[in-house]
Amino acid sequence: MKSIKDIYKIGYGPSSSHTMGPHKAAMIYAERYPSEEYKVILYDSLAKTGKGHLTDKAIIRAFSPKKVKIVFDKETPVKHPNTLDFFTADGENMMRVISVGGGDIVIEGEEPVKEENNREVYPHNTFKGISAFCERKGLSLSDYVFNFESKDIKKYLLCVWKTMNEAINTGIKATGVLDGGLKLERKAKFLFNQRFMDESPEIRESRLVCAYAFAVSEQNAGGGKIVTAPTCGSCGVLPAVLAYMKQRKNFTDDDIVRALAVGGLMGNLIKTNASISGAECGCQAEIGSACSMAAAALCELFGMGIEQTEYAAEMALEHHLGLTCDPVCGLVQIPCIERNAVAAMRAINAVNLASFLYTTRKISFDTIVKTMYETGKDLSGRYRETSEGGLAKSVQINRSTRR
Repeated sequence: MKSIKDIYKIGYGPSSSHTMGPHKAAMIYAERYPSEEYKVILYDSLAKTGKGHLTDKAIIRAFSPKKVKIVFDKETPVKHPNTLDFFTADGENMMRVISVGGGDIVIEGEEPVKEENNREVYPHNTFKGISAFCERKGLSLSDYVFNFESKDIKKYLLCVWKTMNEAINTGIKATGVLDGGLKLERKAKFLFNQRFMDESPEIRESRLVCAYAFAVSEQNAGGGKIVTAPTCGSCGVLPAVLAYMKQRKNFTDDDIVRALAVGGLMGNLIKTNASISGAECGCQAEIGSACSMAAAALCELFGMGIEQTEYAAEMALEHHLGLTCDPVCGLVQIPCIERNAVAAMRAINAVNLASFLYTTRKISFDTIVKTMYETGKDLSGRYRETSEGGLAKSVQINRSTRR
């Protein structure tokens, strides 16, 4: 299993699979085949939601100042919904790329792009195997991560945490309408500042956690700098719960780093054994995975055991099974932003339940990961980030004023 750096990538929104992945692919192609003009064909989900996800702009930016013609092919069948082809202007030097989620790409016919994050660093690729190893060695889950990762992992996670905080702090101050034509007002600042005179601790927790989730998600939707956790579209869940708990309980940065390590480990298991791509398995693979990561991270933060952590992470993913990816107008705004806030609160609820009921657990984390993947494959293509079903079909909005 690869490094958790493969889960936490610092970059710009709004989509890890539709923006970050294609941008990376275009950079690689431009370096390999210098030309004055290029052609790129986007297929399936990339073609159907590429405009809303700013795929075209990401590719143009990568090739700049060279010219590039982008074709949105919504009809030709492909094996993976996030497939794109690169050509030089003469139609030669074809390179087919699959954007597999989380900003990662696979070039057809080649080994994975050689980056540090692609190293296999863990000897186990199931939670069962990790749990048994930790029990034998007397390790916590965060100790397990630090035992196999490179020496700079804590420094890297501190950088991740700094970026998450910057997204929160910027997002809760931002106002205005998000680009794209939905005329969607930013709400994080309102949530953060709108206090009730007799606000109970429970209402305050909900308001602040949601404000932080909205802040990061709105930054992502606006093309701001965020951290995939595990994707751009689900980037608000984990930082929201960690930021709130750090303020409430005065946890140290070292505590947060350990929590991020465990959250990354769970996200890594999901990506290795299933998928974190909304185009491949629906929103359950993005928001469900993020909720699972956040629940596990909170368990580490509160010093809970491995069984409790497994139950919380399993429960968080289980109760997102079947969640469709149906972005209105192909934008990472409705229902994506609200889903980050709801999932953040659900992660807290999962941890609370797991702390009491973990001895009654019947379903393993590995089982729920496998189930999520099978469920995603069974979902109609209309509900896997194509904007052809669900809310995307039911909510028709005139985007003639799109900026």
